[in-house]
Amino acid sequence: MAVLALAFLTPAKGWAAETAAAPLVVREHCIAASDLAQSPMAAIASAGNWRCDGAGHSLVPERTIMRFSLGADRERLQYFISRRSPIGEIHILAEDAGGELRGSSFVPAHMGVARAGTFLKIPLPEINADTQAIYAVMDEPTHVMTLQKAQLAQFDPGELPDGRTLMTLLAILCGMLLMPMVLNAAFFRILREPFVLWHTAMAVSLVLTILFNSGLVIQLFEVSGPQISYMSVLALGLAITSGAMFAHSFIEEDRLHPALRRALPWAAMWSLVVSYIHANFPFAGRVWQTDAYYLAYLPVLLLFGAVLVDALRRGSVSARFQAIGWAPLLLVGLVRQVSQFTPIMEPTDAMLLFYVGCVFEVVATTFGVTDRFMALKHQRDKARTEAQMLEHLSERDSLTGLYNRRVIEERFEHLRSTGFTVLALLDLDHFKHINDSFGHSTGDEVLRAVARALAPDSDTLVIRMGGEEFAILLRGRNALARAEHRRKAISRVVSGEVGLDRLVTASMGVVDIPLEAMPKAHFETIYRHADRLLYEAKAAGRNRTMSEKMQGFGKRKARAAKAKAAA
Repeated sequence: MAVLALAFLTPAKGWAAETAAAPLVVREHCIAASDLAQSPMAAIASAGNWRCDGAGHSLVPERTIMRFSLGADRERLQYFISRRSPIGEIHILAEDAGGELRGSSFVPAHMGVARAGTFLKIPLPEINADTQAIYAVMDEPTHVMTLQKAQLAQFDPGELPDGRTLMTLLAILCGMLLMPMVLNAAFFRILREPFVLWHTAMAVSLVLTILFNSGLVIQLFEVSGPQISYMSVLALGLAITSGAMFAHSFIEEDRLHPALRRALPWAAMWSLVVSYIHANFPFAGRVWQTDAYYLAYLPVLLLFGAVLVDALRRGSVSARFQAIGWAPLLLVGLVRQVSQFTPIMEPTDAMLLFYVGCVFEVVATTFGVTDRFMALKHQRDKARTEAQMLEHLSERDSLTGLYNRRVIEERFEHLRSTGFTVLALLDLDHFKHINDSFGHSTGDEVLRAVARALAPDSDTLVIRMGGEEFAILLRGRNALARAEHRRKAISRVVSGEVGLDRLVTASMGVVDIPLEAMPKAHFETIYRHADRLLYEAKAAGRNRTMSEKMQGFGKRKARAAKAKAAA
């Protein structure tokens, strides 16, 4: 778009040749009407009841005849210019001094498009010193502004400084409107919220509307007048549709009345239907179709206004951004409605206000999407943190801070696959006597000291199984010796931290079952092995370890060597 904008800065060939004289435009004309039964020349010859007061433009006649009287600078005129809209055929004829008529007829596909603005452009017949008038005969016009805006001009509006400046600004504007799509792509990857997609669709459809309505598209592609008119209507319909769906998904769930929210998708579908019919069947109700088209959008305009009022009344933050974006475009819709149906006003497209409105709409809603993105991201981060905290609490023993039994039961197979093949089951000796003699608070201090003595690390997981029973999962070298070192540390740490008048000891059963010995071992199976060894250690006098290592490949009854650890 920036390159396109720079291209407009090069002086136009036609304008450079005429720097000394002001551009010539002839707008005043007389008007008459006829039906299509006669040829254009015969219709001109028989035309009566000419009106030259600037009034009388109506779509009711099948054919409208315009007569432009020429002055001294007639030979500078080059084009017939008028508002672009579907039309059956245009005949441009020159009348010489003797009353002779000459010229050409143009079907829609052969009508040119001005390089700026919503205008069609048709070359005039050769104008010489004897040419007295130019006649523009319009068959089946569909929009009254095509009659009202008719004029003869020296230049294409796009070749004039004002037109070129407007095109440059619109090219920059289109580039600005497309920039939010970069942000939207990043936002959607994170949020996956539909309003991000609808915001993108709205920006794209507004760009298309500007491209086709302004004539900027002909700088990029070879397109005809009918194609531009067709796409202009559809692009505007898509912009309104995506705007409705954006509001539907963008305004917070509890900040809009449910009935209004449900109405927005219906308004979106209605806009598509209206624009499709108007674009594809422009002559179906030629006399009244434009009025019907404007009236069809009136409920949508009122709905958008009601949505904003209700959402703002309910304290919607999103609606504040939406209001800034919608206000100019709603004003454009209001101006078009009033000018279309108020007899004292000429219909207007309010295109400059529309272009300004596009800037407000996309920029304001982009800020709104960014604000909503930050709010939703904060909510999700907060929810994720809370979930992690809850998960942490559900996996941890509240007294000791160690993992609880749930962790080892749910993750045992994964832990074994990462090398934790040694399970030590440890139980404090005569812990009930500690609670009975010193109280449960002292017993809790002992359990916390035991947790510190067992000292978990990256190769050693410690789990409080319940009560005074602990499990130790180990991997790596010297696992049995490391487990035994921790068991013996219990007496020293408890004595130093709690200060009881008796020694606190523990008994332990350790089972080492390599993956190759029992690939499909479940926790309960290995737990039973360790619990049996723990029972044997207690039966042998407590304060000792009984261990067993499984040998072979998948043998359920292993050849094991039992060793008794010194007390």
